[in-house]
Amino acid sequence: MMKTTTIIAGFLFFLSALETTAQETWSLQKCIDYAIENNIQIKQQQLNTSYNENLLDQAGYDRLPNLNGSLSNNYNFGRSLTYDNTYKNVNSMQVNGYLSSDITLWNGFILTNTIRMYELDLHAAIHDLQKTKDDIMLNTAAAYLEILFAEELALISEAQIEVTKQQVERTGKLVDAGSLARGALLEIEAQLAREELQLVNDQNRIQLAYLNLYQFLELPIEKSFKVEKPTLPEIKANISMSNSFDVYKNALDSRPEIKAAQLRVESARRQLSIAKGNRFPVLSAGANYYNLYNDQYTDIFGDKINFSDQLDNNKRYGVGVTLNIPIFNRYQVNTAVSNAKLQIQDYEYRLQTASNLLRKDIEQAYTNALAALNRYISSEKAVESMEEAFRYTEEKFNVGMINTVEYNESKNYLTVARSELLQARYEYIFRAKILDFYNGIPIEL
Repeated sequence: MMKTTTIIAGFLFFLSALETTAQETWSLQKCIDYAIENNIQIKQQQLNTSYNENLLDQAGYDRLPNLNGSLSNNYNFGRSLTYDNTYKNVNSMQVNGYLSSDITLWNGFILTNTIRMYELDLHAAIHDLQKTKDDIMLNTAAAYLEILFAEELALISEAQIEVTKQQVERTGKLVDAGSLARGALLEIEAQLAREELQLVNDQNRIQLAYLNLYQFLELPIEKSFKVEKPTLPEIKANISMSNSFDVYKNALDSRPEIKAAQLRVESARRQLSIAKGNRFPVLSAGANYYNLYNDQYTDIFGDKINFSDQLDNNKRYGVGVTLNIPIFNRYQVNTAVSNAKLQIQDYEYRLQTASNLLRKDIEQAYTNALAALNRYISSEKAVESMEEAFRYTEEKFNVGMINTVEYNESKNYLTVARSELLQARYEYIFRAKILDFYNGIPIEL
């Protein structure tokens, strides 16, 4: 209920804004730019890309030596061993300091493969981001074209109303002159009322189309705009479209969702190399430094040793190398290798699924575009025939050869034909734009 109320309130605000304010005009490109800048899904995908950048940076830092230190301060009470090998009650304070550093020299190329794996994951995330942007662009274009389509439908309705108003005026004069029965006037006035209702419906469709675009753009409720009316491409009977198979071949080499899927297959293979690397020994080098100070330490004469002398006397340091050899680790490495192989197969299936889905979308877009083109050509011929038929019908109606029912029927046929022509035109433009987009051509109107 809360969501419905919010939508209604926004819709009413939108209506009042249309009527009372001079609005800015936005082109399709401006709508796309705004959507890409403000869309939540894109922002989330950008966060995912930054996360993968951090993983890659850390993988590189893992090659560096570490450096860790500790410092402790202890207070001791009670009996303790003295320098002359006897025990007595002594309260003392001791400070211990420790520094250590280690570096991995070789670990079965795990570090190298990890860096390469995260590089692949980062590039895959970048392509995911581009795919999200592409989806936003297509959806924005669809919403934009829906507004243009709805506005042209309203223009058709307005033109029909003007014709009907003229007929109401003409019929009224004939009724007043006694040439026609009053029922003819009532019928044509009823037709005018139906057409005016259709115009209201068309105007509501425009407003809902705007609301849909506003909400998709995440546009603040206090903002609104009018879409720019571009010059749409002319559709001809001999127009040519790119073959769906050629578009698919080009898309396989350029589409971000395919590249992302391919990169994840390679990343999974690196993960397999990492798992296998755990079978090899790990060679590392290290260094350490240790020192302490105790306020009760004395020399052979019983004098307390000062701080600097103790640091000089108690320091210890060393360097060394360590070779860790895996012998038996409860089959953890074998399990990790097996799982990595399964992961490769899973990502290969995902790549195949992405390729199949891309082919399906392109073939569907091509088929829909071709069908819309054929429907447009047929509708164009139908409109020409209906216009000629309506002119003939109107002439007969004006001289009283036909009644208002036949006149309205002819007029309705013409309206339907014009609407179908308009719908086929916009359907073809949108589907053709999708094909161009898959072919690497930016969406423009």
